[in-house]
Amino acid sequence: MSDAAAGSGAGTNDVPAASLAHRVPDLGALELLLAVARLGSLGRAARARGISQPAASSRIRSMERQLGVALVERSPRGSRLTEAGVLVTDWARRVVEAAEAFDAGAQALRGRRDSRLRVAASMTIAEYLLPGWLIALRAELPGTAVSLLTGNSTVVAERLLAGEADLGFVEGLDVPAGLDGAVIGHDRLVVVAAPSHPWARRRGGLTAAELAATPLILRERGSGTRQVLDAALAGHGGLAEPLLELASTTALKAAVVSEAAPSVVSELAVGEELTARRLVAVPVRDLRLGRDLRAVWPTGQRPAGPARQLLGLTRGGS
Repeated sequence: MSDAAAGSGAGTNDVPAASLAHRVPDLGALELLLAVARLGSLGRAARARGISQPAASSRIRSMERQLGVALVERSPRGSRLTEAGVLVTDWARRVVEAAEAFDAGAQALRGRRDSRLRVAASMTIAEYLLPGWLIALRAELPGTAVSLLTGNSTVVAERLLAGEADLGFVEGLDVPAGLDGAVIGHDRLVVVAAPSHPWARRRGGLTAAELAATPLILRERGSGTRQVLDAALAGHGGLAEPLLELASTTALKAAVVSEAAPSVVSELAVGEELTARRLVAVPVRDLRLGRDLRAVWPTGQRPAGPARQLLGLTRGGS
């Protein structure tokens, strides 16, 4: 092969992909041409494609201009393909078949994605909010298998970043690094004590400094509850060394009921205990302990499929 021929071949292969889109008809036009070949009439082809005959004629003419050759001969007896039209129709059939295979593969990928949902949630959300959302999701997507991973907010972030979960829920101060998120609700931390504890009988409540100086039963470091409490008491001398650190809210409540020490927990987690007077809420006069509840996902990977549907349910279906 001569250098000139090699150069010519290289030039042909190196044509930017963007220019190809301007030279090759779109799938809709190719499908119309195949319908003309199959039905022998532009009018019947237009009806089969769900468009008007003038629109079909316009589309065929546009394709002919794009390719630079006549494709269809029109007559009162109908429409027939030109010699070039027969060749182009054969190529078009292969393109459309390839597109159909592409679409079938994409549907299979979506089906595999939609057949499962991996959720990672921090403890409070997992125990007190997520069950209701998952029941609602089950009603909408009965064929989707859901797996739930629980842990504190730090663990949830790690699971998402490792690709082990599709959607996460956390309760901390902000969105963990490497994740995007959306606020889905709000929560408040409350100080609780056993009814026999001296704090339960204090009419005026506590000061933030008193709370900070008292050894408490607390969630472990890395939990959203601990993050919020650490930040709230940072300006009041910081938290005293905890009496106990527990990774389970249920175990924490049991320890408080047994009169070991007071604690600070999610309001969501102690509604039943407060109503039954197994625990007493202790007001703190000069401390705000509100927090946002968030759905989170890896940055740039907006939830899709079942994860998106679950996200909508957490917002009341919005």
